[in-house]
Amino acid sequence: MPTKRNLTAEARRELTVKAVIELSAGDDPATITTGDIAKHMRVTQGALFRHFPSKDAIWEAVIGWVGERVMQRLDAASAGADAPLAALEAMFHAHIAFIVEHPGVPRLMMGQLQHARPTPARRLVRSLLFRYRERVELLLSQAQAAGELRQGLNIEAAATQFIGSIQGLVMQSLMIGNMNHVAQQAQGAFDLYCHGIHAEREVRP
Repeated sequence: MPTKRNLTAEARRELTVKAVIELSAGDDPATITTGDIAKHMRVTQGALFRHFPSKDAIWEAVIGWVGERVMQRLDAASAGADAPLAALEAMFHAHIAFIVEHPGVPRLMMGQLQHARPTPARRLVRSLLFRYRERVELLLSQAQAAGELRQGLNIEAAATQFIGSIQGLVMQSLMIGNMNHVAQQAQGAFDLYCHGIHAEREVRP
């Protein structure tokens, strides 16, 4: 395994990204300074800025890293499903697992969306959410066409509720200070979501 001294520039940038995510799990991302990041990594701020021209560039790299990996997780999870609704459930649990593994990510995402300036990182978050929503809407449309969902279901509203279910679990976990709560409540939350969108089953006498 290469030592810190022998790491490539790309590896150093990834270590910086991971440091920001780790710090965000316990602190408000808005208060994290480049000094905090350097201290966490046990490097100087000068060493940090050899790989990033600015603090905004660090945050842009962090959001880019998160977006790439979370979409890879979702694609891999949904690819193994045998039906659209099963793929949607797999995506739901893959997203939850990613949050539990990286508890600083929700704080980072929300912090960037609340940013007053239209930073590159904020634009990346908005783009990621747009792509995510497109995947959800596509699977919902496919599930509806396959007869898994009730006809006439508002696909846009159902996609919003899907995302909102995950956000609600995250908010609850942040309030109680235990991100594992997300995983514990995930199946129940998805079952409740499905109850509202599933095709009505014919009741036989």
